Amino acid sequence: EAEMEVDEALRRAEEVEEVTEMRIEEFEVDPSKVMEVKARCREIRWPLLEEYDFRNDTANPLLPIELKPESKIRDYQEQALKRCFGNNRARSGIIVLPCGAGKTLVGIVAACTVKRATLVLCNSSVSVEQWYQQFLMWAQIDKSRVTKFTSGSKEKLHKDACVLISTYGMIGYTGRRSNEARELMADVSDREWGLVILDEVHVAPADTFLTCMTTRTRSRCKLGLTATLVREDGKIDVLNAQIGPKLFEANWLDLQARGFIAKVSCAEVWCEMTPEFYGEYLTASAALQRVLYAMNPNKFRACEYLMRFHEQRGDKTIIFSDNVVALKEYADALKRPCIHGAVTQNERMRVLQQFKTGGAFSSVLISKVGDTSIDLPEANVIIQIASHFGARRQEAQRLGRILRPKARKRGADGSDDFNAFFYTLISRDTSEMYYSSKRQQFLIDQGYAFKVINNLSETTDMATAEGLAFSTKQEQRDLLAKVLQTSEDSMRMDEEGEDNEIRNSAGGEEGGGGAGGGSGISRKRGSMSELSGAGSVRYHEVRPEASKLARDFKKSQKQAAKARVAGNP
Repeated sequence: EAEMEVDEALRRAEEVEEVTEMRIEEFEVDPSKVMEVKARCREIRWPLLEEYDFRNDTANPLLPIELKPESKIRDYQEQALKRCFGNNRARSGIIVLPCGAGKTLVGIVAACTVKRATLVLCNSSVSVEQWYQQFLMWAQIDKSRVTKFTSGSKEKLHKDACVLISTYGMIGYTGRRSNEARELMADVSDREWGLVILDEVHVAPADTFLTCMTTRTRSRCKLGLTATLVREDGKIDVLNAQIGPKLFEANWLDLQARGFIAKVSCAEVWCEMTPEFYGEYLTASAALQRVLYAMNPNKFRACEYLMRFHEQRGDKTIIFSDNVVALKEYADALKRPCIHGAVTQNERMRVLQQFKTGGAFSSVLISKVGDTSIDLPEANVIIQIASHFGARRQEAQRLGRILRPKARKRGADGSDDFNAFFYTLISRDTSEMYYSSKRQQFLIDQGYAFKVINNLSETTDMATAEGLAFSTKQEQRDLLAKVLQTSEDSMRMDEEGEDNEIRNSAGGEEGGGGAGGGSGISRKRGSMSELSGAGSVRYHEVRPEASKLARDFKKSQKQAAKARVAGNP
């Protein structure tokens, strides 16, 4: 035993000697091979940390920027910044904070700390304008050193260090540019940026956005900001290699308890399908099924009841629908304005201004174009009537629309009452129920609980409410006939219009982020997981009628449905 102890002591001594003889090796990596080296190190489980010794950087000029004395940061924002600057160096990585918790201010404080040229990348032109205003609000910096680069604003960069705010689509655009944009982009590529702030960093793994960080720009430090570090295509892990690890993530319920974000009540309202609608649902195509369960008359009535209830309380309500056909029908029935891709910018601003000031209405209907590009901090109620399959990120983004801090209300027992409400209306026994449970997973992981309201008419006075839309059988039959007359081509055109509007809001050259012209048809690599509704694409049958027999059968089904609606046997 004594010999074994001696051998063990000698072995440990040799290990200590080996450790003391370790040397630090320094070598330069070809910039074009950096991503390849990072990927390889990740494969062999040698994680790399990207740090920037900005205090000793004499090669890049200083940016004259300071945080205004009246600008105060909260303790959790300070903790996030300590993770980034804890060792007197700027560490690349990702900070996760819920919507309304001050991600923008964290980015601005980081820029004030590094004091080098800063590039901010956003996912829409609206976000660019918001960042621009926030920089001027919170920081002491000459206005000439803060520049916007979008399809509508192409100002020349300051000759010295400056702050440039642009979009992923504008920087990553690969098509032909105007002379003005080409010269400005050349200046952006030639400069070395001390700090790149990636707003809504969960979009970064897309190939276009990776181009922004590799071939188009050179930077010393990358800071990603997001509220929802999730993607349905499994590419979130790529962010560790491209940007850095997650540096800080705030606890949503902790911030809620401390009053930094609103206290939200989440509810899932189950709505029975009427027999007529459900009968058509069972034999309809996938596209028509989505319209049928979105325009379920019982869902209409539940939506109108909840809208009236919260309007009487003095709340401001956003009604979301990804289905444009349903959105327009709801707007007509509820007599409230709606915003979708075809609505002009002037009309959109008019509606939003009236909503904010509490004019003629306190409820507004919005399609998926409002998921990221519309800021309505006054809203405290959201009602979802149709959503994008199983997208967890969209669910969290919509909840974020009502998370900004609001006045607390006390209950009879002295406890805090909810001051924000999030409703998801689901048609029972349809595919919508499956997608809803998948969408809620991210919020459940954050600690939120969804209360299921099985029958709203039994738990409230909805059954006796007067004037609710589509309460009679005849009104429901008329609505069904209208739905059945909707062509799949028109539905597809509406969806394409929405997608084009979202791409245009990304601020690419001449308003778009993709290549100009073309037929509007593109090919992309995908997976069965994405096509099932998990990603940004889905399976769509352009001509499901494979034979004359199938076409004749569908025609007879429509004729029978119209006969039932008309009251004929």
